[in-house]
Amino acid sequence: MEFPIYRPRRMRRTETLRAMVRETSLDANDLIYPIFVEFGSGVRREVSSMPGVFNVSLDQLPAEVDELKALGIPAVILFGIPDTKDEAGSGAYAEEGIVQQAIRTIKAHDPGFTVITDVCMCEYTSHGHCGILDDQGCVLNDVTLEMLAQAAVSHAEAGADMVAPSDMMDGRVGAIRAALDAEGFENVPIMAYSAKYSSGYYGPFRDAADSAPSFGDRRAYQMDPANGDEALRETALDIAEGADIVMVKPALAYLDVVRRVKDEFGYPTCAYNVSGEYAMVKAAARNGWIDEKRVVLETLTSMRRAGADMIITYHAKDAARWLKEGE
Repeated sequence: MEFPIYRPRRMRRTETLRAMVRETSLDANDLIYPIFVEFGSGVRREVSSMPGVFNVSLDQLPAEVDELKALGIPAVILFGIPDTKDEAGSGAYAEEGIVQQAIRTIKAHDPGFTVITDVCMCEYTSHGHCGILDDQGCVLNDVTLEMLAQAAVSHAEAGADMVAPSDMMDGRVGAIRAALDAEGFENVPIMAYSAKYSSGYYGPFRDAADSAPSFGDRRAYQMDPANGDEALRETALDIAEGADIVMVKPALAYLDVVRRVKDEFGYPTCAYNVSGEYAMVKAAARNGWIDEKRVVLETLTSMRRAGADMIITYHAKDAARWLKEGE
């Protein structure tokens, strides 16, 4: 018996037919919006290298939350910009630190809105590295763990729903989990930056957060872009130490890693669509070289297709608006 030739184009002829066989979905509920917050009042300053992204002051946060909720975006991840920095990065764990105040501001306005906090030292240290340095300028791993754990606990005390350590110190997930549990925060989950690469895609973020290292770089503790197997080892360690969600950062150049992590562990997986990826799309769109809406939605869909359950992205607001238009 001869079977008819399969013609895939039959199911591509109309939008309805395409939607019926679509394998991957993208929804505003999959997106997490990053916010850069600083002290002051009435601050809404556009990041020069990230058009459409703003550094905002505490008083601007309620309006941000209202806008995100209206768009169906369920969560933010906060990055703090302190007034002053020191070698110990003390602003990271200060009770009245910028992130701690931002959490309380959001929770006072909308207690049910989900707040995730980045846990790292680089925005708070005068040298811009992700931990405490020795006399030779190398990051001291175990001393830094104590500071990271203290910062995570301070975020939980302020009302954070989830903490996200991004420092890439060895053992930081276990140290943070132990500290949270000891202080009665057993139900605060950890989103671990498990496979965070030493990437050239971070430049615009460092403009926004004023977190570029004052000397050297972060290749001694962030991952080599050439390595894939290592990402699985890093992720396995984070899961063993108590991570609830694992992350791959950046996303677009590491979709193979996203897929491998998801296939290997089956854990909730986040992809971070980072600042350089965002800036390139914005620059090309402003020059008329690409269709921004089409490229953004295609890019975010590729991350979902690769295995990401959630995406941190500066495109979140625009993407949510475009998705609503298609409903």
